[in-house]
Amino acid sequence: MASNSFGGDCLSGIRVLDMTQFEAGPSCTETLAWLGAEVVKVENPKGGDPGRSLGGKPDVDDPYFLEFNANKKSVSVNLKDPRGLRLVKDMAAKADVMVENFAPGAIERLGLGADVVRALNPAIVYCQVKGFGEGSPYEKNLAFDMIAQACGGPMSITGELDGRPLKPGPSLGDTGTGMLLAISILGALFRRASTGQGDHLQVAMQDAMLHYMRIAFAMQARTGRAAPRAADSSVSGGNPPMGTYPSQGGGPNDFVYVYTSRANPEHWRRLLAVIGREDLVDDPRYATPAARAERKQEVDAMVADWTRQHSKHAAMEIIGAAGIPAGAVLDTMELHTDPTFEARGIMQTIDHPVVGPFKMVGWPVRFSGRPPPVRPAPLLGVNNDEVLANWLGLAADQVSALRSDKIIG
Repeated sequence: MASNSFGGDCLSGIRVLDMTQFEAGPSCTETLAWLGAEVVKVENPKGGDPGRSLGGKPDVDDPYFLEFNANKKSVSVNLKDPRGLRLVKDMAAKADVMVENFAPGAIERLGLGADVVRALNPAIVYCQVKGFGEGSPYEKNLAFDMIAQACGGPMSITGELDGRPLKPGPSLGDTGTGMLLAISILGALFRRASTGQGDHLQVAMQDAMLHYMRIAFAMQARTGRAAPRAADSSVSGGNPPMGTYPSQGGGPNDFVYVYTSRANPEHWRRLLAVIGREDLVDDPRYATPAARAERKQEVDAMVADWTRQHSKHAAMEIIGAAGIPAGAVLDTMELHTDPTFEARGIMQTIDHPVVGPFKMVGWPVRFSGRPPPVRPAPLLGVNNDEVLANWLGLAADQVSALRSDKIIG
């Protein structure tokens, strides 16, 4: 029978015990939730995931939390009470996947380390996200996105050619690591279907960054030197015109990126026609990538003279229609208000019980023409009764007693 749930049933029946917070772990488990897994987020009854309160508004979950915890359920359990710890162990025994990204050693001190949980449930896929890998001299160190990007290489190749290293804007260290773990979990679950055996997956944020640096490593292998910063070009090298060019408006993002590939000489010839400089088509000063590289300032100036006469959107349309790669530099507000993303389901508006309507980025892969549906991130502990009944078979009076004894929120 053909699926009609747009990917939301791919992991139907898979239970995920989510012991994560902030972004690297939550982005991984949110992906599993979008694909149909039942993801139960275990949180401290006193405040929950620290990401909830980043905005400083009492009892109102911050947009940061909403973005990384859609489609999940929440139970609030006091892990410092032996009965609360027992509840989570019982849930781990019923889970297919457990993911944690506590500080180094914290999950083991709680009594929920891999050895304990896998003894309870040999079929579980037990997953850990850390800043630095086991065996690294820094394995006990704390890390956040920017630390991973510094120690894993992305900052070293980001910034102006002669400037200081800069942190790339996207959270590659956090969400980038979470995506690699999510993919690995799917692989482990696929193998488990035939072997019945679980696994212990570990990913370090520093190690994950090396995965996103493969072009830079190829450049190093080619030159014998550390890959340099490339400004708005490519770390693997490029030829002018290649980069951001100013457009009408004069705003901080009124630029269009133009790229002519050294592998396709037609890009340069087509661009000359667009900017009205067909007279240079056979000019030996500009005929080859090497020749243009020697006159980079001249080439950039003639392209910029043309782009300044057009809005970035018009420049993208005109250059792109001529068969030349080009892209307007779009900021978050422009992307947020572009109706085509919502029409295609790439951005979806949820109805949060406290925040109200909230437009957020969903999963970008389309299943049968549509991405998986997005449901609001859960309020703290809102699913206590449902999860404890369905996962552990606890009766209403038992759950009520746990609440009265402050074992759950």
